[in-house]
Amino acid sequence: MTVPGTLGWAGIVRLGLVQMALGAVVVLCTSTLNRLMVVELALPALLPGFLVALHYGIQISRPRWGFLSDTGGHRTRWILRGMALLAAGAVLAALGVVWLEHSFLPGLVLSIAAYALIGVGVGASGTSLLALLATATAPRRRAAAATITWLMMIAGIALTAGFVGALLDPYGPARLMTIVAAVAASAMVLSLLATWRIEAGLTATAPERDPMPFRDGLCEIWGEPRARAFTIFVFLSMTAYFMQELILEPYAGLVFGFTPGQSTSLSGAQNGGVFLGMLCVGIAATGLKIGSLRGWVTAGCLGSATALALVAALGQAGPVVPLMAVVIGLGFFNGVFAVAAIGSMMALAGQGRGAREGTRMGLWGAAQAIAAGFGGLAGAAGVDLMRLFLPDPAAFGTVFLFEAALFLAAAAMALRVIAHGPTSIAAQAIAGE
Repeated sequence: MTVPGTLGWAGIVRLGLVQMALGAVVVLCTSTLNRLMVVELALPALLPGFLVALHYGIQISRPRWGFLSDTGGHRTRWILRGMALLAAGAVLAALGVVWLEHSFLPGLVLSIAAYALIGVGVGASGTSLLALLATATAPRRRAAAATITWLMMIAGIALTAGFVGALLDPYGPARLMTIVAAVAASAMVLSLLATWRIEAGLTATAPERDPMPFRDGLCEIWGEPRARAFTIFVFLSMTAYFMQELILEPYAGLVFGFTPGQSTSLSGAQNGGVFLGMLCVGIAATGLKIGSLRGWVTAGCLGSATALALVAALGQAGPVVPLMAVVIGLGFFNGVFAVAAIGSMMALAGQGRGAREGTRMGLWGAAQAIAAGFGGLAGAAGVDLMRLFLPDPAAFGTVFLFEAALFLAAAAMALRVIAHGPTSIAAQAIAGE
């Protein structure tokens, strides 16, 4: 049964479609356009790396967007405004690639502006979407809602990557602009249809206007011990989550002799593990009423730490060991952690002063975005530094072990931070209903 004033399963899936659209546009900018800059245009890899880091850095504005969605009316308006900015930024980013081929400086200026716009769009739409899910989803459905929306985002990324990859050959500027414009327009239309009148009847999601300035509102949230501690937990755990992003494939190639195709397959297998982990938590926590969000977050952190320790140890044993199986396990526990952490965000967003769910989600989203950029950079820099003094297996292994230690610290924090209030899915359902 759907609790009056909350989202039913159809509403959750509709918001998942928005998340799918968001992922479809972002993957063009963080993957396809990057490859074109490095391969087709023969530009230094540092350039797309800087642009992607810029789009993450801009997302430090997420608390502002969450505050506006708390105080400025219906959240779907901010979701759609953010999607419009994201779609426009993607088209401009594609145009920037075309310009870079013929006139570097104007292309660079346009690309910087485009990726900044992408960061603003992701921050505005993504934060408001999560805030709407947090306020309008019954407690017993939060784990499933997190699972559904994130799996749909992954599906959007995968489908778009395959679709664009098939249509982009042979590459040409006009073909690129046509494809990116079509994807951006489709994402915008899908978001409009998915959010049409979805807030009708969700009285809790249309907060009254609040005259409090943003700075005072943010300070108020930061002053809440639970929100502050959870922000630190998000930054710590997401730093650990993203540290292996840029070094796992080089590790497989340098230490295990994987070919480029094999290392790409390794990454795909890891993402498959993430998918299974997310699906497992959604089914177990919501469908079978097994465990609590706190328990699943802790299990995901501990499992990720164990898998990373095994990955580090395998490098010392040589190329005959089953790296693929361990990496799938790493992905599985990463998925368990990620979806349970998102569900915990939804649960904790409503605890504290009312009508501030968006600000809390924005604060945690900003911590996640900063950690994504910092974690990837720290992992790559750590490996470069260690390789000056150690052979490759030991150098990579040291960084993987450090990442495992961060996951252990995050597990300890989860036990403390998420322990407040009802922790079981069933108890949350009783409390909410």
